[in-house]
Amino acid sequence: MNETSSPPREAAVTAGAAVRLSGLRKSYGEVRAVDGIDLTIAPGEVVALLGPNGAGKSTTVDMILGLSTPDSGTVSVFGAAPGEAVRDGVIGAMLQGGALLADATVGEMVAMVASLHRKPMPVGEALARAGVDDLKNQRGNRLSGGQKQRVRFAVALVSDPDLLLLDEPTAAMDVSSRREFWRSMQAFTDSGRTVVFATHYLEEAEEFADRVVLMRSGRIVADGSVAQVRALAGGRTLRAVAPGATATTLANLPGVTEYQLRGEQIALSSNDSDATLRALLTAFPDARDIEIAAIGLEGAFLSLTSDEEEK
Repeated sequence: MNETSSPPREAAVTAGAAVRLSGLRKSYGEVRAVDGIDLTIAPGEVVALLGPNGAGKSTTVDMILGLSTPDSGTVSVFGAAPGEAVRDGVIGAMLQGGALLADATVGEMVAMVASLHRKPMPVGEALARAGVDDLKNQRGNRLSGGQKQRVRFAVALVSDPDLLLLDEPTAAMDVSSRREFWRSMQAFTDSGRTVVFATHYLEEAEEFADRVVLMRSGRIVADGSVAQVRALAGGRTLRAVAPGATATTLANLPGVTEYQLRGEQIALSSNDSDATLRALLTAFPDARDIEIAAIGLEGAFLSLTSDEEEK
């Protein structure tokens, strides 16, 4: 490889924004997967990329990695083109569908990827950080789904990247493995690295992300901290035990935008919790164990990423 084909790693990392997307658009036939995205991610941020299927998350990640070319707009990673950043080891990626070699051991796979980079992390350190050092002699075809995910994490880490892109990183992991994964991830981000992850586990985004970016129909519909995104959705959640409650009555309470009824347990999303509570107590005077809280990230996600006709 020509050592002068891309900027020195130190120069790339100090070139400003970790990721900058400007006017980004990508279509497949008549399907507009990404429709004019402007997004800047600062070095050291941990960003959760959320959205329903077809929102454009994967297409956006592919363009950041240089796996797909935008129809229009620009992508830069620490001031460099995606291809240059990948070649320089600045980007590490953990893709859910990333294939592992069936007949190679975990240690061999991570060592092979390390050999492709100029300044890799020691293989033993990558294995330890990903929590798979005990699997280093295990072959790829003998790994469980959760183990494969952790090995993909080791493969992503071994280039010692400054930007880590994760696609559903804890899919197929059990609760204990997920907890261990995020403990490792926190140690990684504590060193000032940048992480962008797409997940369907909203509680992970709520707990670990500094910032949440919600996408719908190829566009960004919300961008901010978890608290800011909740505030954009507005409303509150009211929970109670309401003997005799029926779906029809709950749906017709003032301010209610969504409801759940399980036996006597009710959960109401409301844009006017005071009016909802007064009407609830009038309709069901025996209601008890009443709790009112700000809308959670899941409620904000559903509210902000649903089409108007679905609402």
